[in-house]
Order: sequence, then C-alpha cells, then structure tokens
Amino acid sequence: MHTLIDVILPVFLVIGFGYAAVWRGLFPVSGIDGVMKFAQNFAIPCLLFQAIAKIDLSSSYDPRLLGSFYGGAALCFALGILGARVLFRREWEDSVAIGFCCLFSNSILLGLPITERAYGPEALAGNYAILSFHAPFCYGLGITVMEFVRNRGQSGLSLLRNVSRAMFRNALVLAILGGFAVNISGLPIPGVVDDALSLIVRAALPAALFALGGVLLQYKPEGDMKAILMVCAIALLVHPALVWTFGTALNLPEAGFRSGVLTAAMAPGFNAYIFANMYGRARRVAASSVLIATGSSILTVWLWLTVLG
Repeated sequence: MHTLIDVILPVFLVIGFGYAAVWRGLFPVSGIDGVMKFAQNFAIPCLLFQAIAKIDLSSSYDPRLLGSFYGGAALCFALGILGARVLFRREWEDSVAIGFCCLFSNSILLGLPITERAYGPEALAGNYAILSFHAPFCYGLGITVMEFVRNRGQSGLSLLRNVSRAMFRNALVLAILGGFAVNISGLPIPGVVDDALSLIVRAALPAALFALGGVLLQYKPEGDMKAILMVCAIALLVHPALVWTFGTALNLPEAGFRSGVLTAAMAPGFNAYIFANMYGRARRVAASSVLIATGSSILTVWLWLTVLG
C-alpha cells in the first residue's frame, strides 16, 4: 500500500496544482487550453515517437500476452459503449468516447512504476511489449469506431476515407508510425535531435496532468456519476479479470501473466481525455474517470497484487 501511495500521490499533486491554480485565478482557463494543446499535439507525440523508436521490438513478444491483454481491452471497449448507450441513453458518439475510457489503461505513468516496484526491473519486458502496441491499437480502434458512428449511412469507400483522414491527421498516430519507421529501419536519431526530443518529453506528463487539473474544474461530475462508476468498474476490475482468464486459458508464463494483469488493472490513462477532447464528446466523464479511477486504484491494484502473490 505504501508503494502505491508513493507512485500515485505525486500524480494527484500535479493534478491538484492545476486545479488550484485555475480555481484561485492564478492561471487562466484559456491558458489551460494552451497547455492541453501543447501536451496533446506536441509533447506526448514526442514521447511516443522517442519511446517506440528506441524500444526493442524483438524481445518478449509472446502472442499469448498480447492476445490476452488486447482481447480483454477490446471487450471492455465494447462493454463501455454498450453500457453508455443502453444503460445511460448516451448518443453513439458519447458512447464511443466513454468506451475509449474503458479501453485505454495508464500503462506508462502507473503501469511501469508499479510493476517495477512490485517485481523488479527485470519484470518489465512484458510491459514494454504491451506498450509498443498500446497507442496504435487503442487509437486505431477508437478512431475507426468513432468515424463509423459519425459517418454512418455513408458508403464503405467514404467511411474508409474519413477514417484514414482522421488517423493520419492525428499527431499521436503520426508519432507512433514515425517511431516504428525509425525503429524498423535502424536509422539512428541524431544526438542533437534526440536531446531536443528529451527536453520536450520531460514536459509531457507534467504538462498533461497540470492541464487535466484545470480541466476538472470545468467538467465536474454532476449528472454523470453512474457513467463514471461504470468506467471505473470496467477499467479496474473487468479488464484485469479478463486478462487473468485469457492468460490462464492460454497458459501464459508467470512474468507475462503478471505484466498483463497489472497493466490491465491500471486506471484510464490521460489519453482517455485526449480522445474525448479530440471529438468534443463526453469530456466530463473522461476527465472525472481518470481522476476517480486513479484514486480508486490505490485499493484495487493492492487487491490484484495480493491475488497475484
């Protein structure tokens, strides 16, 4: 429990700084929008590009691990969409944004440090294998379904064109594809460019979390609490339970099993809000889900760590 507090409390403090700064008038709401755009369109894409360009794509790629994790993630995405649509009568576009909150685990900010502190640095190979596909899979699935519901009734060719346009205009997707291109080609990143990227990357998560704090002041959870609790339950309990079930059925080795279950047990990542903000849909649910699920994960992750042994 002490380890989880050490990992999660700094996240809350940065979010709290952003919230308090806007609340007390020390930082303007328009400034929060600027910080959000910087994080979403520049800093986080740089982080993803640099991470994927340098990751060892040949290590620890067990199809059973990826199948267990992403099979569970896709099912949670579907459950989130159906729950929002059937239980809460949300519009389809809102439902997809809420489903994305159930899909995108905080695999970097929480998943890596918690796994490392629980099992040591040598246990992170499975985490990195999941990470290398995380953003491409989640954004690819989310954007495809969102564009489908936004453009329903159009021809298949028109839908494909709209999905392709949305994908290739997205800075995060372009950064991911660029990182894979550099990694696969073996081309080195020039030292001066890598240093510049590192400077921006160091600002990515603090800027994103600070902006999230300011956003939370604008999007309070009144009226959406049931949808937020559904997201928390699917993200923190259903996803890791599915990975546990699939991993057991596929006889996944212990190291990969632990990485898969723990990564699935993380709260929705900041990208859940970024996706909602991209489309202007369910932003209040997304922002509040990130905050409430992150706080709740102090208990739920402790539970999963206890069960894993």
